[in-house]
Amino acid sequence: MQAPALAGVDARACAALVKALPHRVANQAERDVDPGRGYAAAWGDPAIELRCGVSRPEGFDRFSSCQTTDGVDWFIPESQQTGRPVPITMTTVGRAVDVEVRIPPDYFPPATTMVDLAPAIKATLREVRPCV
Repeated sequence: MQAPALAGVDARACAALVKALPHRVANQAERDVDPGRGYAAAWGDPAIELRCGVSRPEGFDRFSSCQTTDGVDWFIPESQQTGRPVPITMTTVGRAVDVEVRIPPDYFPPATTMVDLAPAIKATLREVRPCV
């Protein structure tokens, strides 16, 4: 997996997140990953993939809608909000460091993944601006 190379406070925050992540997400077991110099995690086969320290998601602006689950705001592109199983790339918004999670259609809907990841995200990545 290619995860962004980070330094300083962002690297420390992502390291803390990866350490705090659950061993199971969407009822899938954690997998070994090689994130290069970055911070990443994965669960299941096909894999649910998490990368920490990503850029603001393409298509997200102040008019975008967010989904809030257990105190974590997520952006899912409108083109992926079909109501049926499709690959989903969701990104946290409003945190000091953003996290991207790619979910294969096998684990639809994404709400279970959101719920499973929320405690670790809230505990390690400071909220700077909630999505309105």
